[in-house]
Amino acid sequence: MLLFSILIFIFSVNTSLAYETVDLVVVIKSKRAMFLMKEGKIVKAYKVALGKTPVGKKVSQGDGKTPEGRYYIIGRNPNSNFYKALKISYPNEQDIEQATKLHINPGGGIMIHGLSKHVEYLGKYHIIDDWTEGCIAVTNEEMDEIWKLVPDGTPIEILP
Repeated sequence: MLLFSILIFIFSVNTSLAYETVDLVVVIKSKRAMFLMKEGKIVKAYKVALGKTPVGKKVSQGDGKTPEGRYYIIGRNPNSNFYKALKISYPNEQDIEQATKLHINPGGGIMIHGLSKHVEYLGKYHIIDDWTEGCIAVTNEEMDEIWKLVPDGTPIEILP
């Protein structure tokens, strides 16, 4: 009976933690890794695919780069072409200022998203190559988890 009580307690603790939201998302582009953080501790880690030209900071629309800097999750699309999407607040003020100086369009529409119906069969193997237009891609199962854990307004730090 004691063992049963201990197992119930462990299960209930793990279940409550599974639905707790995080307070920061960190992406390290060079490692192709994304971390969901809560109070400075890693809650979950994911391998990700990035923009098809991943090295360097995104400057203009169509450059195939994933942005670098501090942004926020500013919305969600449950009907995305890429199986759910969390919208990232790119471009921020600095990005717009830089693009204006260069007389170019900084682009937009940067998201964390899952896989489209055309490639969902790849599952975890989608990370073999960087393939997005600048977004951060995970598997559909991972996207379901991220969707629950990352509320709108969460900061996201995208590092080189």
